[in-house]
Amino acid sequence: MQRPIDELREHITAVCGTEVDGPLLVLALTHRSYAYESGAIPHNERLEFLGDAVLGIVVTDHLYRSYPDHSEGHLAKLRAATVNMRALADVGRTIGLGDYLLLGRGEESTGGRDKSSILADTTEAVIGAVYLTGGMPAATAFVHHLVGPVMAASAALGAGLDWKTSLQELSVARSLGTIEYRIVGEGPEHEKVFTASAVLGGEIHGVGVGRTKKDAEQQAAQGAWTALTAEAAGVGQCDLTDPAPTSA
Repeated sequence: MQRPIDELREHITAVCGTEVDGPLLVLALTHRSYAYESGAIPHNERLEFLGDAVLGIVVTDHLYRSYPDHSEGHLAKLRAATVNMRALADVGRTIGLGDYLLLGRGEESTGGRDKSSILADTTEAVIGAVYLTGGMPAATAFVHHLVGPVMAASAALGAGLDWKTSLQELSVARSLGTIEYRIVGEGPEHEKVFTASAVLGGEIHGVGVGRTKKDAEQQAAQGAWTALTAEAAGVGQCDLTDPAPTSA
């Protein structure tokens, strides 16, 4: 059942201190599937485009000011960990965004209210609506409310910011060769599950499962990075602790 949109509007008002425009919020929650079934009425993709830009500048500004000693590359990883589809979908779930969506019958019947792609896009559209209503101050407050905990958690992840990049860096440093990801998909199209294997030197070093190929690859890369790092640490310990052979 769809919840009254006014409930979400009240929540956003409490967070931002500015009452978001009602028709704009409805537009932000209107998926194209609903728009097409309703006579080609406007949908939320233009607001999504705007919200994506607003989100990017708020997050980038915060990271730049908060971590003055981080390199551009590390800041880019932090930003990517904050504004990717999975992270945005998760923060959308924290405010129950799926319950307010206006969806077409097809998307409704295939679980569209919890699809990460739809939730992430709608989160950006709502940010766009908040920006148009209250300007940058309101949008900044709303973005920090949504992704502030994600930014803080990402800063502590280290290699987990991007497991594929971290595995690639480890492979180069240890001359392990090219990394190959082998993907297998199973299940119906709307519920497909992917299994990825991270292969180095002809051997599988990590396996991951996810609802998207990207998620599965990240999980596989995490497993491979963890295994290879532990292996290197174990070799180092043996080198230091094993007694040297004595001569007869």
